[in-house]
Formats: sequence, C-alpha cells, structure tokens
Amino acid sequence: MASSGLVIISVLIVLHLHQQVNTQTTDVSCLEQFKKTVIDPNNYLSSWTFTNLTSDIICQQYYGVQCLHPSQISVYSLLLPGMGLGGTFPQGLENCTSLTSLDLSSNAFTGPIPEKIGTMLPYLVKLDLSFNHLGGQIPTSLGNCTYLNSLKLQKNELTGPIPGQIGILDRLKDVDFSSNRLTGLIPYTFAKIPAQAFQGNPGLCGIPLSNACKSSKSGTSTGVIVGVVVAGVLAAVAVAVCCIWFIVFKKKRGKALVRSDENTWVRKIKAPRTIAVSMFEQPLVKIKLSDLMAATNNFSRDNLISIGQTGVFYKATLRDGSVLAIKRLRPSPHSDRQFRAEMETLGKVRHRNLVPLLGYCVAGAERLLVYKHMINGSLQNRLHESGETEKLDWPARLKIGIGAARGLAWLHHSCNPCIIHRNISSNSILLGEDFDARITDFGLARLMNPVDTHISTFVNGDFGDVGYVAPEYARTLVATVKGDVYSFGVVLLELVTGQKPVDINVEGDFKGTLVKWVGMLSGNANIKEAIDKSLPSEGLDNELVQFLRVGCACVLSQPKERPSMYEVFQLLRAIGEKYHFTDQDEELPILSQTVDIDANELIVSRENGSRN
Repeated sequence: MASSGLVIISVLIVLHLHQQVNTQTTDVSCLEQFKKTVIDPNNYLSSWTFTNLTSDIICQQYYGVQCLHPSQISVYSLLLPGMGLGGTFPQGLENCTSLTSLDLSSNAFTGPIPEKIGTMLPYLVKLDLSFNHLGGQIPTSLGNCTYLNSLKLQKNELTGPIPGQIGILDRLKDVDFSSNRLTGLIPYTFAKIPAQAFQGNPGLCGIPLSNACKSSKSGTSTGVIVGVVVAGVLAAVAVAVCCIWFIVFKKKRGKALVRSDENTWVRKIKAPRTIAVSMFEQPLVKIKLSDLMAATNNFSRDNLISIGQTGVFYKATLRDGSVLAIKRLRPSPHSDRQFRAEMETLGKVRHRNLVPLLGYCVAGAERLLVYKHMINGSLQNRLHESGETEKLDWPARLKIGIGAARGLAWLHHSCNPCIIHRNISSNSILLGEDFDARITDFGLARLMNPVDTHISTFVNGDFGDVGYVAPEYARTLVATVKGDVYSFGVVLLELVTGQKPVDINVEGDFKGTLVKWVGMLSGNANIKEAIDKSLPSEGLDNELVQFLRVGCACVLSQPKERPSMYEVFQLLRAIGEKYHFTDQDEELPILSQTVDIDANELIVSRENGSRN
C-alpha cells in the first residue's frame, strides 16, 4: 500500500507540473482577480500594484505572497490572516495552480466556500478559513485535496454535515470545525480527533462528542458515510489502475516532464558540476556541487524543509549517511567577491546556540549555503504543528528560551560589530538532539540587502514575520537591537502561552495579536490566564509568571523601555537555575560594561516607565 501511495503521489506531481506551462501568467491573473474581488479597508494589499510584473517584485514585495523562489512567479503560499479583508470568498484562486497553503483566517469574509475549491486547489496542504462569517455547507470537493494536512474552519456559520470525503483523507490530522452550525454524524475516521474540534455545533453527534445520535438519524448518516467510503475506495482503485497504466506506458515522458519543469533553476546553473563546495572545516573527502545535487535529488520538492525570506532549505543526505541542510539563497546584489568575503566572516561566527554555517558554494548565479541539520526541526513546528504526545513540557520550553536568549545576546553583545538578526521568530530557532536551541539565518539579512536599514520584514510579512515585527519598524524601516528584543519577546510569549503570534485560539470573540491579548489580560490583572493550559501549574506558578513577565517586558511599545538581550538572558537564566541548564561558571562574554540585574526590579521599572 505504501509503494502504491508513492506511485500516486509521483504521478500527481508529474501531472501537476505538466499543467504549469503558463505559470507566470496564471499566477499574476490569480493575484489580480483576488485583489479586485476583496474589500481591503486597511490597504494591506496596496503593495500589489501590478505595474512591475517581475518575479523579484511580486515574490518579495507583495504582502502575504510567498513563492518557492523569487526568480519564478509560482505562488506557493498566500497568508493574509487578521487583515480585515471582507466581501465574498475571493475569486481567481484557481489560477494559483501551485498553491499549497491558504490562510485567510480572522477576516470578515461572507458567503459560501466555493463548492469546487478542492478541484481548484488540489495541492493544498494547509487551509485556514477560521474566524470569518462564511456560510453554506463544507464543500465535498475538499476530498480531492489528497495532500491536505491541516483544515481550520472554526468560528464561522457553516451548516450541514461534515463530508465523509474529508474524513478519508489519510494525511489530514489537524482539523477544527468548532463553533459553526454543523449537523449530523461526525465521520468515524475523526474518532481520535479531540472533542474540542467539534464543539459549538449543537447539531453534531457521535464520537468523539459525548452526545449520541438518534437512531433514525444515525442509520441514515451511517448509510451516507458507508456510501461515501465505498465510493472513495472505488475511486482510489480507479486512480491506482490509471496510475499503473501511466507509469508503465508513460514512464519516460513522466521523467522528462519532471526534469524539464521541476526546479528548472538546477538545469540553468552555468557552472561545472565538479565545482568544489568551500567548507570552513576541511572534510576527509572534498564535497562538490554534484554531491549536493545527488544528496537532495536535484533539490526536489520531496526534500524541501522550509521556505523563508532569505531562501529555501533542503535536506541533503550524503552517501556516507550524514545529513546536512542546504539553503538556496534568494538573489543578492553582492558581487561574488563580496559574497565570499561575507561568507568567510559568517563562517567564523561560532557559538553553542547558533546553527553553524559549515560552507558555501557559488555556482553561476546560484549561491548555496551548507548548514548542520537540526534533527528536531524548528520551534514553530514543535509548538504549533506537533501532536499532543509530542508537545514540549515546561523544562524543555524554559531550556529553549534560555538557550535562544544566550545565542541572540552573544550576537548583540559579543560580536564586533554587533549582528542584528532582523527576522527572529519561532521559525528561526531550530532544535538539536537534546532540544538545545540554535538560532539560524543570523547575518543573512544584511547579506540579502546591503542597505543596512531596509530588510523589509514588515512588507513581506510572511513565514513567521507577521506578529513578530516591532511597532516602530513600520514607521522607520530601521532595524535595531531593540527590534530584535521585541521579536524575541513574542517568541517567549509563544513558549509560555502555546499560542501563535497572530492566530489566538481562546474563548470569546477576541481578535488580535498575541501581544495584544497578553497585554489585555495583564491590564485586567488576569495575567495567569495567558499560561498554556497544558502546562502543569502546581509548584511552577512563580516560574511561569516570571517567564511571562520577561516576555511582556520585551514587547513594550517604547524601544527604550525594553531590556537588552543580555538582561533578558540573565533574567531567564535566574528562572532556570534549579534545572542546571547552564554551567555555574559559564559567563557570556560582553564587550560593553554590565551591571547586576534584579528581575522584579527591572520588569516593574520597565512596566511603570511604559505606563508613564
């Protein structure tokens, strides 16, 4: 069964690539129609001008738009949560033929979800339409989205049953249908989903809810579900037969399509494959560009780890079994000589809480960085994407906070000149084997844009940046160490609350950022209500509250009122003393003069200063 599943996936990818002949034209049309059909009272889409249709403008400056690489107008993510957008469901999305992630949550969209959305966007991995005013029934066509992992539809006005076609999607593990007007029997395949995902729908019944269905309705609903399952099985058999035929008779053509359409930039590299990778610590055997290509299967989508503002990460497994992470950088205005000089400098930046840069490769116009692979992924995935059994406990979260603070403080206070990260988020903090926190992408913001003050995280607003950017940045576009402190404060709030920066999942009708929510609770003297309910409070109240207050001090609106990263590290270190996360004699080398810090005195003084 597993091998047939891989065959189906391979064929779907080939068919998908075959359809992308005019990707640039269709994706631009997608964005144009989207903008025309939505109400944008706050002008968040004003950056979508369509006056310059070059890929670097659309993929790097259009708010909420994320491409696989700025050299190709192929929209893979459209993330516009909490922007106040309204009107009926946006049109034109069927032209974004490569879309894998769509987030329109916490807006004011009305009307039904298009019945053919699953046909329009068959490659969706994540779909978040929560916290809108959408009505009508959940489209059965979502059953066509065989790659769908996450489906969030809570806090809408949806009616009718949960389609059984959705229930048989084997990849779908993260769902939320709560607070709608849904009725009928919950598909039995959702029996292991937490009950909270279905609450707030008085008409729903069956497992995992405690209310049993009435016999007549149960029989009818069960018949529907059985019919759907049988139909799904027959459809799967038909697809499998077609796939076998396709593989047997079209294998050569399929391979040609993959080679010609997927990652065409690899074929366009104007450099010999034998070019050496410059490594800062010389390995026993020299690594060549051809080795990186083989280790990533020509940088195939199957080896894609993540997409960020500075580039795309791929997992590379070398012939000896060792695993590396390869980043394909976005285009940079630096010359090759300047780039190599920057790399040699960054290669010397080593600290226990930084992801080490192991080497780099210049191949024509392409620039590849070689990093150590972090086996436990990003903090963002661990906090927000992992299952209940894999959630981080409090000691692990505290250890991560201390380690990340130590790494960022070292960049700010021990490097000369100091390194401002600019893009700190839970996505830029990676976790090693023992959940040691390591910061990645340090120094790359300046590399991507030599104008020191204009790496526009505010404009791009994607992959963790929305909700992390300091409020003063929108006015000044000047990156500062206190801006890093603000971003890190949001990470601390994430760690202790378990909430996302801009998608707060709490009771009531609160709509806003994590910072505003915690600030509201703090102002009402209910700060403890912000603490993640999954964390045991017994014996930990003081630690949790102190940690939360450090985060609050970091996100104060006035930059001068925020602590330095050295102060943040010392405060967190004091909270974690009993856990022995750090060596007793460990000191953070500081270039500037330091003073003794009292945690309560610092936080109270910061808060009072902000109020005044």
